[in-house]
Amino acid sequence: MAEHTSSSITIEAAPADVMGVIADFARYPDWTGEVKEAEVLKSDDRGRAEQVRLVMDAGAIKDDQTLAYTWTGEHEVSWTLVKSQMLRSLDGSYLLTPAGAGTTEVTYRLTVDVKIPMLGMIKRKAEKVIIDRALAGLKKRVESGGEPPATEAGGKPAAD
Repeated sequence: MAEHTSSSITIEAAPADVMGVIADFARYPDWTGEVKEAEVLKSDDRGRAEQVRLVMDAGAIKDDQTLAYTWTGEHEVSWTLVKSQMLRSLDGSYLLTPAGAGTTEVTYRLTVDVKIPMLGMIKRKAEKVIIDRALAGLKKRVESGGEPPATEAGGKPAAD
């Protein structure tokens, strides 16, 4: 089985509020950085996304991918790759654990296999960067009440 990378962060919000941001794919370009477009292709009978097309731009790596989502209860969502230009496989999940006093521990797990050869150590480092950026963006988005950040990292005004 492929090795996965995971990381956790504590967010000052209830699990339902965190999952609300995770499930709002249309707003991903506002807070994720790498996601430039997000389009829900198919939803379940509860209105939750089952298949989502994402246009990614992470500098040197650009991709147009479709992911299939599985919602487990109210505190977990996982995804697998349906199709991609750059990736052979991608499996990920968010697990939300109530941490008391209105906080939530969010654990993000990710396993990526690219079509181009890459050393395992480099691949895991890239997975870690992706996870850490996603968790930091999610925390900022949830704790700001869903408003897009007004500044970039370093406090510079955001470019329009």
